[in-house]
Amino acid sequence: MNAVDPSAQTLKPARLLAESPARFPGESAEYRSARNDLLAEEIELRRHIERVAAQRRALPPGGIVPQDYLFEGEAGPVTLSEMFGAHDTLVTYNWMFGPQRERPCSMCTSLLSAYDGEMPDILQRVAFAVIGRSPIDKLVAFKKERGWRHLRLYSSGGNTFNRDYAAEVPDGGDNPAFNVFTRSGGTVRHFWAEEMGPSTADPGQDPRGAPDVMPIWTVLDMTPGGRGSDWYPELEYDTVPR
Repeated sequence: MNAVDPSAQTLKPARLLAESPARFPGESAEYRSARNDLLAEEIELRRHIERVAAQRRALPPGGIVPQDYLFEGEAGPVTLSEMFGAHDTLVTYNWMFGPQRERPCSMCTSLLSAYDGEMPDILQRVAFAVIGRSPIDKLVAFKKERGWRHLRLYSSGGNTFNRDYAAEVPDGGDNPAFNVFTRSGGTVRHFWAEEMGPSTADPGQDPRGAPDVMPIWTVLDMTPGGRGSDWYPELEYDTVPR
């Protein structure tokens, strides 16, 4: 469903919408009152997310991409402009799997595993490229190991894309990065990048963006234990709890 700018409408107060008719077995009046208070905040959060998305869409034109970067794709060399395919929007994710790593970042892998399942839907709207600095054969080998079917992988080992758009240094570690590019009349521009990280993190919180791009955290945030402070996804587990 397309987002609508809530600032262009007269909205009912969230408190009025939050008088939920839902009742669950055994719940107390205290629980229902607190739950409706929370529901009002959830409605306000949804509205704020919509306002931020509208503000993002209204950004002025970003910078023209300085070069048509050449990548190594799964089927051979591919330029950044070619990654768009038939779309006018390209989303790129910098995968933390540079040549200095034997195995990729487990957090990136958890994220990309979720996106692989969503990719047939995502690709109906925009192009999406997963970019790592390791050789393409190394990236593809892990893709096969993981059973990913739909992600499109590209090696940036021969260009400066990661340095230019993920703030990586050649001899340093990897940085995760989301970037969005647009193409119009043959001109490719940078539209938006995720810029929240350690420098913008609040005390006691792991660095995160907003909205959080990790589906796993969205699910865990709805539970009493939350996301926790000392747990991260692993690349593989000895046993899977049942």
